[in-house]
Amino acid sequence: MKENNHLRSDQFELYDLTITVEQINGNCTCNMAIGDCFHLKGGKLSLPEKSDFCLYALQSTLPLLPAKQRKNHAADWMETDSRVVCPDPACQLVMRIDRDGLRVLDHDDVSPIKWHGDDGE
Repeated sequence: MKENNHLRSDQFELYDLTITVEQINGNCTCNMAIGDCFHLKGGKLSLPEKSDFCLYALQSTLPLLPAKQRKNHAADWMETDSRVVCPDPACQLVMRIDRDGLRVLDHDDVSPIKWHGDDGE
């Protein structure tokens, strides 16, 4: 992994993510359709205007999203695996997690604990 030298010591980068329904191999009772999606930008989820997203499909992606936002070692499975399946076995909905652009965040904008630099805790 290459360090980003243009960032201040109190800044870090996260990928913006788009999570898209790629396949429905069963019967989705939540009326999801291929192409339905939601976005994660920083720590905030958003949906395209006038759309919704199944809570059960959403919850299956949530544990993976913080790791997908970060740069990992090239051999880490988080770098190569990008599909998540809805937990409803009758639905068999498959979602793809795509990385969009990188976003620079300031520590003090996302944490109530003040940044003290590399030598403070």
